[in-house]
Amino acid sequence: MTPDLMEDGARRIAKIARPAPTGQTESGGRAAGFSRVAVPGAVDVAHGRILYLEDVHVSFDGFKAINGLNLDIAPGELRCIIGPNGAGKTTMMDIITGKTRPDQGTVFFGSTIDLLRHNEPEIASLGIGRKFQKPTVFEQLSVFENLELALKTHKGVPSSLFFRLDSAQQDRLAEVLHTIHLAASVRRMAGNLSHGQKQWLEIGMLLMQEPQLLLLDEPVAGMTDEETVRTAELFLTLKGKHSLMVVEHDMSFIRTISEKVTVLCDGAVLAEGTLDQVQGDERVIEVYLGR
Repeated sequence: MTPDLMEDGARRIAKIARPAPTGQTESGGRAAGFSRVAVPGAVDVAHGRILYLEDVHVSFDGFKAINGLNLDIAPGELRCIIGPNGAGKTTMMDIITGKTRPDQGTVFFGSTIDLLRHNEPEIASLGIGRKFQKPTVFEQLSVFENLELALKTHKGVPSSLFFRLDSAQQDRLAEVLHTIHLAASVRRMAGNLSHGQKQWLEIGMLLMQEPQLLLLDEPVAGMTDEETVRTAELFLTLKGKHSLMVVEHDMSFIRTISEKVTVLCDGAVLAEGTLDQVQGDERVIEVYLGR
């Protein structure tokens, strides 16, 4: 990197690292709502559902991983998914993101986008972001550089060579930094972050893509108690501005963030309701929670 480019990068980092402007919350969201987030494409949610799965089936060598799954999520909802290992939670996310094709069934994003007609990159560009269990960040780059790379822009060679953040993009990056609790770590190499901070950074990279639906697989696994608490705060900040599907085994974390919980077992919905309701369900106790 040339000295000029290094100096330019330092100036951009310094500008981004400033405290959030007056009128924003501590987490970076605006007090009056997340109005700066652009909606990627036109996802029709007039029917009140951003994600809809009906009678979905998937078999692997005769094993029914998903067996008549029916599930729907409302715009802005934070839905928690629990269930025993092998219940079909990861396969369900694979179907939604285009990694796995079901044998039969219906999967819609909004009321008009048939996800089964799209591949993984197309689904990501439609506004569905996915975070896997293990954080995947560019460890040799700074927090700022990771977020800048994830920014939703044209990725062609000419565009990349001459790219400079405009004021709106700088504001967006600043918002995300404060939302994910990493504004004070903007210059740090991603490889030097704690496990929890890497998880937040990856969530921030997803947010830079301006998703409407986030799929989060065991986001607090391996976190400290303090990191888990801050992650709960982060998710509650995102709720309403994005739709979230959170797969997790930590019941204390689920209790902190959940309104509605779906229990999967044998590739289908076993129970649904508040956490207290599903924890009191004899079927759930039998197959998952134990006595």
